[in-house]
Amino acid sequence: MASSSSSSSTLSHAAIASLVNSSFTSVEEMVASEATNTTLTGIQLDGLVVMKIIKHCKDYLPEIVTGQLLGLHIGGVLEVTNSFPFPNRPNDEDQEDTTTTSSTTANAEDGAEYQIEMMRCLREVNVDNNTVGWYTSTYLGSFLDETLISTQYNYQITLPKSVVLVYDPLRTAQGSLALWAYRLTQQFMDLYGKYSATGFTKEALEESGGLSFQNIFEQIPVRISNSQLVQAMLYDLEDRDPGLLLSSHFDRLDLSTNPFLEKNLESLLESLDDLASEQNKQQYYQKSIARQQQQQANYLARRRAELGTDQIDEDLTTNPLFKTINQPSRLESLLITNQINNYCEQINSFAGSAFTKLFLFGALQK
Repeated sequence: MASSSSSSSTLSHAAIASLVNSSFTSVEEMVASEATNTTLTGIQLDGLVVMKIIKHCKDYLPEIVTGQLLGLHIGGVLEVTNSFPFPNRPNDEDQEDTTTTSSTTANAEDGAEYQIEMMRCLREVNVDNNTVGWYTSTYLGSFLDETLISTQYNYQITLPKSVVLVYDPLRTAQGSLALWAYRLTQQFMDLYGKYSATGFTKEALEESGGLSFQNIFEQIPVRISNSQLVQAMLYDLEDRDPGLLLSSHFDRLDLSTNPFLEKNLESLLESLDDLASEQNKQQYYQKSIARQQQQQANYLARRRAELGTDQIDEDLTTNPLFKTINQPSRLESLLITNQINNYCEQINSFAGSAFTKLFLFGALQK
């Protein structure tokens, strides 16, 4: 699975808290901003913010980029009025293992310091500088991984109404804007906060009351709005050159959707292989448990024969002969299943639009 976040966006809870404190002039202002909004019903994006996100993601394609969202919460609607990109960091794959951890920590601290300084500069020029979330690019919708969940969890712990915007430039190139807003559900937030350190075991999922891959994220409706001055400028451009806006409409009639569908199918097959690998881990765990239980039964039978008694009070969990077998986490299986569902929805959507175009052209040729 492709990673959805660069190293600069993987911030700790303390780092995100410092960002929030720097964006609000006082603690009272931050508390009042959160208290006036009980639920998040939608997101209103400024047109300039959308263009900045698109340009940032397109310039660095195929790299995954991230950035900060700034705005306000008003009446249950999250208004995003500004954004700025996070600086990209070089990969640490070529560095030695002894320096990788320290380098990653330094990059995270530099990224947090850069964001705080950026918001301080925006506040000095009287621009909205309240943190309301972050955005990330993706490749064919492959944004679901533990890095994104960890980052969004830290954001929502500090700012309960924060969101993550996901933009897919490759899907947008097929004729429709692929921009989604997601939040972690409260059910998953409670479970992740309790079991993120120990792992998502079978017992943890049963305790959650039936958490499935569909209950990890909730999608928030997104609406794009422009100011009156921007709308006036668009009308003025249309009057100056009527063919300017009309010329771009013919791109939607492009029938070459096969490469995109092929890439989706390839990604779907890779996700299925990953899911099969996770299932093999679970099967190996079950076999290891059964093997250990059989060894324990043989050990107790041997001890009974040596002592000549049928009653043996011995705690085998502390016996050094039998090591504890850690149960593999089920979180990765949930994320892969959710990713498979996204690929299937994309394939279904683009196959339907491709058939619509074919029937349209077929009717025109008659």
